[in-house]
Amino acid sequence: MTNQQKRRSGSTRHDLLVVMAGILSATSILLSAPLMAADYSLSGESSTIMRMRTTIEKKELYPLYEYVRLNVTDSHKDGSALSFYISAWGRADLAGKTTSNETDGDLRYAYLSYRSSKNNLLVNIGRQFISEGVAAEKFDGAYLRSDLLGGFGAAAYVGKSVFSEPDYKGGGIFYGGRLSHSMAKYYTVGLSALKSEKADGGRYREEEGVDIWIHPLEQIDLAGRTSYNSITSGFMESAYTLTITPLDGLSVSSEVSSVSYKDYFHNVTTKALSLTAGVIDPKEKMLSTGASVSYIPLKNLTVSASYKNYSYDIAGDAHYFGGKVTYAVPESYSAGLSANRMEGAIDRLRYSELRFFALKILGKTTLSADYISVIFDKAINGVKNSYSITGSAGYQLTDKLKVAADLEYSRSPFMNDELRGMLKIVYAFEAKFGEGGSKSEK
Repeated sequence: MTNQQKRRSGSTRHDLLVVMAGILSATSILLSAPLMAADYSLSGESSTIMRMRTTIEKKELYPLYEYVRLNVTDSHKDGSALSFYISAWGRADLAGKTTSNETDGDLRYAYLSYRSSKNNLLVNIGRQFISEGVAAEKFDGAYLRSDLLGGFGAAAYVGKSVFSEPDYKGGGIFYGGRLSHSMAKYYTVGLSALKSEKADGGRYREEEGVDIWIHPLEQIDLAGRTSYNSITSGFMESAYTLTITPLDGLSVSSEVSSVSYKDYFHNVTTKALSLTAGVIDPKEKMLSTGASVSYIPLKNLTVSASYKNYSYDIAGDAHYFGGKVTYAVPESYSAGLSANRMEGAIDRLRYSELRFFALKILGKTTLSADYISVIFDKAINGVKNSYSITGSAGYQLTDKLKVAADLEYSRSPFMNDELRGMLKIVYAFEAKFGEGGSKSEK
């Protein structure tokens, strides 16, 4: 445990050095441009969150979190822009220990970004998150995207994955890209690939995929993706959704998805999802199909119903179905209720679920309440009715400053009489520097 703490502490210090270096580098780059050639903007947000909860061992925990983000942008007259984005978080335990360390923190992202006024060109360098076909990665590296001729587009990236555990040994440098073709109003089809090698040169990840969006008519929309694992020679995942809106206020959709655990979780970026962790049976496969309908019979009133079937090779089948009614007046209030039923192969997947929720806006004050009840067919750990009640309130002190708090009381098969609370303070700011050094703040 001590070694891991040292590694984590070293990682945090390294990330803080990266933050400072990034801020200094970005500031020097942005300020080195001619003042008369651009408009500068500085924006950011600080979110301070204090939580309170009681563990199963009846220990009181009061962790304090701080999330900070900062954006600096140099906008040019031709429509191009050079920006620097950075965000980090930190935690300090005021009472009790959330983890083995009383303090923790990490760099969420920090990257320099150039956006051209032509061809939708974008270049990012640094710690960032990308979503390009089979790649959905938080990584340190470079990313390039641009439109090409004839409706074609391309994206490429290279870097090192950011792992959630500092001692988790994953692959080395990974790289890949996506090639797409689009006709703006009708379709987009993309082909993507990702590859990563181990430190010894062995194969760590090799994934390929196809993604589609088809919109032949205004009332029809089809979107989905399929990914393949070349190392395990199996399909990782397929997921497709078809939505049809035959009438104003009426929407009908259907979906189908399949996952092969052995192929999907072959090599991952977090130890919790590793097949070697013993949490996931590598032989399991899942196929889900479902449909839903949503209708607006009256202004502000929405009625919906849905059904979903989960079919597992090992765990068996489960059916989840129900309905929901919501009445909402924008910028004023909303309320609703839902009822759902889960019919599964095991006791913990056989229950009825009820929910009531409401939200009211009174000037600068926002109030909300939420009640969820899960009634099991058979008691689990002596509990047949699991429920939670949450009340929250928020107040906009100024255009820049907002405070919010919520309190949740719950009872479940795994913890009786649990009380959770949260206090949140959000401060946002923005400043713009125009030509000639003029400045405006918001």
